[in-house]
Amino acid sequence: MTIPRRSWRAAGTLAAAAVVGLTGTVLTAGPAAAHTPTWAVTCNEVSLHLTAYNDRVTNQVTVTVDGKDLLPAETFGRGFDKTIALPEHDKALTVRLVVKAGDGEQFSRDESKEAPVCQDTPPKPTPPKPTETKPSETPTTAKPSTSAPAPTATPSETASSSAPAAATPSPSSPDLAETGSSSATPIIGGAAVAVLLAGGGIMWSVRKRRTAQH
Repeated sequence: MTIPRRSWRAAGTLAAAAVVGLTGTVLTAGPAAAHTPTWAVTCNEVSLHLTAYNDRVTNQVTVTVDGKDLLPAETFGRGFDKTIALPEHDKALTVRLVVKAGDGEQFSRDESKEAPVCQDTPPKPTPPKPTETKPSETPTTAKPSTSAPAPTATPSETASSSAPAAATPSPSSPDLAETGSSSATPIIGGAAVAVLLAGGGIMWSVRKRRTAQH
């Protein structure tokens, strides 16, 4: 029994279509199954190595540290390779990687790792505590001296000590301070006596003349 050529051709066409379809399925599934989100975290940096992604779609990667953006959302194609320095820290940090694959949510990644403290990083110095300054003690007042100060010479004494001594009167001069009279007092007294005597003589002469007339 012979098979017509048309049947052979139809069978060949179907076989070729099946091979092409199978190959396309494998090629399409190959890149999708090969998504490799490799990343590492050390005490001072984050290394990203995203390879074998589908470059026919838009993929996105984001890195945060303790909720703050270290790498804002960035798009990439078939692969992404980058190293990012971490900020200085004195305690462990939580680093989060989010990868959104454009060809299916099943190929996306949301992972977190911890960045330890570097051993050679010196700890932050603690500020010194302010020292309290105590108020200075109240200075003690000087006690008054119990011994009396040496008396100083009064102006009158000083003047009297420096002034020349008063001249003393000679014994022959009259003591005017005791009698209260001047040196002319005896002369005036004598003149008064003479006046009285002269007046008495005049009166005696007048009386005698009157008596003789009678």
